Amino acid sequence: MEERVRLDKWLWAARFFKTRTLAHDAVEGGRVHLNGERTKPSRAPRVGDELTITRGQLRHVVVIRVLSDHRGSAAIASKLYVETEASVKKREQMLVFLRATALPDPRKEIRGRPSKKDRRQIDRLRRR
Repeated sequence: MEERVRLDKWLWAARFFKTRTLAHDAVEGGRVHLNGERTKPSRAPRVGDELTITRGQLRHVVVIRVLSDHRGSAAIASKLYVETEASVKKREQMLVFLRATALPDPRKEIRGRPSKKDRRQIDRLRRR
């Protein structure tokens, strides 16, 4: 008898999402496709099914190897699926592109506590 697992629970167990609620919302929002079609969170995937998972600007295309509803370590989670070669290449290219076009984070320029001068400038800005 084949084990039945909800899709959102499998996504959570495979560590694609931090919580089941986030996995559920992603499936409901159309960011997860099962065999190329939009699906519901309660759908029971099968071994060999292809999932397309979009997280931000990155897309993972994975094939389910093992069904599980228990969240384990990352090493165990990585054995639940295998990512396609094309998906890995596209994702790596996208990461290179995103790093090259990324703007510097303005929060990283501020280090430590503000000085007296910085504090006065902050106060002036807040009064406006």
